[in-house]
Amino acid sequence: MRLFLLLYPVIGTTLAGIAMVVALTMGMDTLRPIVISAAIGAAIGLPVTWLVAKKVATI
Repeated sequence: MRLFLLLYPVIGTTLAGIAMVVALTMGMDTLRPIVISAAIGAAIGLPVTWLVAKKVATI
């Protein structure tokens, strides 16, 4: 759990940033789509971080 909490700020913000760039590239440049895409990216970061932490812990 501790490793998860250390990794999530990095992985979650990275995925949120990627989702925001995708939204902006698609021409969605108002507040609502940017916030929604950032939230989706952060939500996707939760299971990704869990999987990464699990793999790193087994090494």
